[in-house]
Amino acid sequence: MSLLQIAKLSKRFGGVVAVDDCSLDVPAGSIMGLIGPNGSGKTTVFNMVTGFIPSDKGTVSFKSKSIDRLGPDRIYELGIGRTFQLARIFPRLTALENMLVPVRRKGLRALFSRADWTSERARAMEMLEFLDIAHVANKLGGTLSYGQRKLLELGAVLMAEPELVLLDEPAGGVNPALLEKIGEHIRRLNERGITFLVVEHNMSWVMNLCTEVVVLHRGRAIASGKPDSVRQEPAVLDAYLGA
Repeated sequence: MSLLQIAKLSKRFGGVVAVDDCSLDVPAGSIMGLIGPNGSGKTTVFNMVTGFIPSDKGTVSFKSKSIDRLGPDRIYELGIGRTFQLARIFPRLTALENMLVPVRRKGLRALFSRADWTSERARAMEMLEFLDIAHVANKLGGTLSYGQRKLLELGAVLMAEPELVLLDEPAGGVNPALLEKIGEHIRRLNERGITFLVVEHNMSWVMNLCTEVVVLHRGRAIASGKPDSVRQEPAVLDAYLGA
């Protein structure tokens, strides 16, 4: 069963076609990779799916219901979370406080308006422990390493209990040892029932992680399937090697 359906999605910025009649389905329970050369439209697809920019045409459906005209907050509430290429955290809040912000959608004022947050704090600490960063719970977000910020952003997204998480270059700038841990966390979260759509340039990592892969080139999906079969597609080799 498809959890997310993208049909004939297109986006133009002036004279540049960023996404061109792109269609793909994300099966429930999968870890799907969305790969392609620089400029192939991957992040633009993410931005349209999550409501940050409108599409010019096409449809996006989540659990068979159209979401392509909804704003980011509403899409978030429906159960789609995302991370960004550059981790978006609050540098002047502690890691634990960063984890609590998504739970209180009324914003930062609400974060400091109640003294008794026992259950929320306990759940946040459990997630930090799951991600192996509980030791930085009381450190300011701005003092964390880049890899720790990536994990903190993922943890904050998970606090809203999404069904689908879009990861935009989770491996970017992360050292190999931590990158392996991030992969392990994604697999364990997938076993708990969370579906992932992953944009990534680290080909060996994404091919080992994902159960299915879709390849974008010039805004179009040119191949899809199991990683081993996709990597041998002539069109994929041409796209990456300079056709």
